[in-house]
Amino acid sequence: MGDSMAQQQSLISALQRTEAYPHAVDEIEHIETHISHLLLAGEFVYKIKKPLDLGFLDFSTLERRRYFCEEELRLNRRLAPELYLDLVTITGDYDNPEVDGKGEILEYAVRMRRFPQSSLFDRTLPDRDLVLRLARRVARFHAVIPAVDPRKPYGQPQSVLQPMLENFAHIRAALDARVGNEKLASLKTWTRKSMERLLPVIRQRREQGHIRECHGDMHLGNIARFQGRICIFDGIEFNPLLHWIDTLSDMAFLLMDLKHKGLQREAACFLNAYLENSGDYDGLTLLPFYLVYRAMVRAKVTAIRLAQSGLSRDERSFTATEYAGYIDLATRLSQAAHPALIITFGFSGSGKSRVAGWLAEHLPAIQVRSDVERKRLCGLLKGDSVVSAPDEGIYRPEVTEATYTRLHAIATAAIQAGYTTIIDATFLDAGVRDRFRKLAQNLDCPFLILACHAPVELLRQRVQQRSREENDPSDADLTVLERQLKKSQPFSVAEQPFLLEWDTTEAPSSELLEQISARLNLQSEERT
Repeated sequence: MGDSMAQQQSLISALQRTEAYPHAVDEIEHIETHISHLLLAGEFVYKIKKPLDLGFLDFSTLERRRYFCEEELRLNRRLAPELYLDLVTITGDYDNPEVDGKGEILEYAVRMRRFPQSSLFDRTLPDRDLVLRLARRVARFHAVIPAVDPRKPYGQPQSVLQPMLENFAHIRAALDARVGNEKLASLKTWTRKSMERLLPVIRQRREQGHIRECHGDMHLGNIARFQGRICIFDGIEFNPLLHWIDTLSDMAFLLMDLKHKGLQREAACFLNAYLENSGDYDGLTLLPFYLVYRAMVRAKVTAIRLAQSGLSRDERSFTATEYAGYIDLATRLSQAAHPALIITFGFSGSGKSRVAGWLAEHLPAIQVRSDVERKRLCGLLKGDSVVSAPDEGIYRPEVTEATYTRLHAIATAAIQAGYTTIIDATFLDAGVRDRFRKLAQNLDCPFLILACHAPVELLRQRVQQRSREENDPSDADLTVLERQLKKSQPFSVAEQPFLLEWDTTEAPSSELLEQISARLNLQSEERT
């Protein structure tokens, strides 16, 4: 392997001459990672794999490098077809190589479209609109990629635990064992105990088809805007164990990175949009487990970088701060949370979904919308328009009962996982409200009824406006509203201590946030 490495190093040096390329090149920039060489030449990037065998990856032969170049193209074209162009050969000789030339093949490279580094999401942090687009993109991707063959080992408990434990081993090997030893030991113990507790869920997720051929490395540094589109690139091709994973683990990497960057509102926005689009609320049970894992993956990467020679003082200081930040984040994510259950109350047009959505980003919390879940149960998308009279079609009593049963199950899973949850529904029936009050009591968590009010004439105006716009999951019209006004059941004496009323002619504000946080004794940031 030594000769092969030396030969490739000679080749890389020769490829830094402009005449090696079949297109116009003014200058060439060389970037080296621990497993690849990147040659930035004109409007293209050429990625060459190093002839390495590190156990978890094997690029040791030319044929294996070709195979993994092809895999890189196949996997990454799913989310970034604009960037991943083709496989190219490097021919000629080691002193005078040619890209896409004739003669003996010396090496293979993946040719990619070049883009400005300022386009990366870790350079220019995403705003709320981009986060929503990103969540929808990831949810759609996870819905269409193939599930694992049951005969394969991927997604089995040992396959899940192995890379988690390897993170700790790599960190200890890279850094002085005395550095953060106590926190590392605590996180490793937490990981093992969590695996034992979650074994049935992990097995069930595999049986239900949630182990899929994912991206595997979905953090902000691997996402860019290119030609107006969001491109998610540099997915893991070299080890199937790291990309045949639970879709929730794939999503958790990005969620963790938003948190690490201090983008708490954007993180809550991303999580809620992903869950609403994917419907994977059951996966919340595993989310803290995977968030800690993803924080430890990045801690490992920064630890390995810290161990490298040649870093400047500023680079070393920055990397050390990054490492400490990931360890601190993992520690916070592993700690017990103190969630609460909030249900809304309000007629159609009362603005309860707008208030619930605002609170979900600011508390933060999981928002679950009854209109969306009702349609999901009926095999419909949230944007599908349905014309049904009251008590008919998807609004039959049995469908309504099934919807509240589903909302009850989601709330249970979310709160048990440590997430404050807002169930966004009308809750006009006192018996249904009581079911959720008793759920909070059984789960030993604070409970609140957020009653959203507006003048009746304004309710009618809002419902009519919403019907004209046809961009809301709710299909309620004036007929439905008038029926609600007649059938709504008042709050009982037992409900009064849990009641908080809000006039939605006012926009949600810090005053509302403070009232709710005080009533529920919420910390500034729980797990969401």
